[in-house]
Amino acid sequence: MSARARDALGGRAAIVGIGATEFSKDSGRSELALAAEAVRAALADAGLTPADVDGMVTFTMDTSPEITVAQACGIGELSFFSRVHYGGGAACATVQQAALAIAAGVAEVVVCYRAFNERSGRRFGSGVQHREPSAEGVALGWSLPFGLLTPASWVAMAAQRYLHTYGLTPEAFGHVAVVDRAYAATNPAAWFHGRPITLADHAASRWIVEPLRLLDCCQETDGGQAVVVTSLARARALPKPPAVIAAAAQGAGRAQEQMTSFYRDDLTGLPEMGVVARQLWRTSGLHARDVDVAILYDHFTPFVLMQLEEFGFCGKGEAAEFVRLGELPLNTHGGQLGEAYLHGMNGIAEAVRQLRGTAANQVPDAERILVTAGTGVPTSGLILTKDA
Repeated sequence: MSARARDALGGRAAIVGIGATEFSKDSGRSELALAAEAVRAALADAGLTPADVDGMVTFTMDTSPEITVAQACGIGELSFFSRVHYGGGAACATVQQAALAIAAGVAEVVVCYRAFNERSGRRFGSGVQHREPSAEGVALGWSLPFGLLTPASWVAMAAQRYLHTYGLTPEAFGHVAVVDRAYAATNPAAWFHGRPITLADHAASRWIVEPLRLLDCCQETDGGQAVVVTSLARARALPKPPAVIAAAAQGAGRAQEQMTSFYRDDLTGLPEMGVVARQLWRTSGLHARDVDVAILYDHFTPFVLMQLEEFGFCGKGEAAEFVRLGELPLNTHGGQLGEAYLHGMNGIAEAVRQLRGTAANQVPDAERILVTAGTGVPTSGLILTKDA
């Protein structure tokens, strides 16, 4: 267990702008063009100009470098630029990096972005096809020869153990899919707008890797999303209500690998998210009972259940029933299962909309939002709140 104390980052910075492209399956333009479009939209939403930006953060997987996006958007000098590793696990950490830079005084306005043609270009769901030798690849070398070649196959191992341990059936995962798609159905920006599903639809969808069915797996999306972060003092002078970064954290667990941490003592949880949870609660002073909306990374439904348990919303093995009963508004934009797969960045934008009161599926009096990043990998999380 982490021995860290409450950190000093909470309340120092805020998200003041959000912007996105449309979410599609064939964008018809480059990933750089998508990134630039999202960044410009986020700056316009914040009431800022490219000249105000002095920092940028993205993912190591991004094909659009900070300096290239800056040039495409008319942004000038940069005093801070950073990238975060581990795919979707980086989403909330990009905002943490921005907040750290602002709190330290090395940047004043930082843009976090992610853009890819994940459907029409490189499809992550196709799995490992070629990999240069690396230390990271050694861990995969224990799994690939046995046919575990795709993210779905890696998650299926933990999902099967979860069902066995708690005496559940794959229907447990269906509750997450049904909730996400219900919210997506009433979100005009979602790919699955107007297309809810039932538990029967979930059960009838084809197997991908048992016990995961098609509707347990997130979609593939072309698109871009950006958010703008600045100091809370500056945020209060801008047009839109700030989403205060009450806490931000990263986490990696013992025996951590990327999606293949099969040699841990227990496969039914997400220790890396436990690290994040403890730090978010410590820094924010909040608890699970205080959260109004949870935006939980949902590339695969089983890991949503495990996240609810790691954060203490319910006991071990109880998350499926928790979701079924609607105990907490969950992924109100439709999540990556229903709205778009943007490596979690669109979930951060949804949290901002909830705090502004402008979400398609607005939760009344939403003041405290939990957002998480990719699971099964070293990850990150945020607590965003309304300004006091």
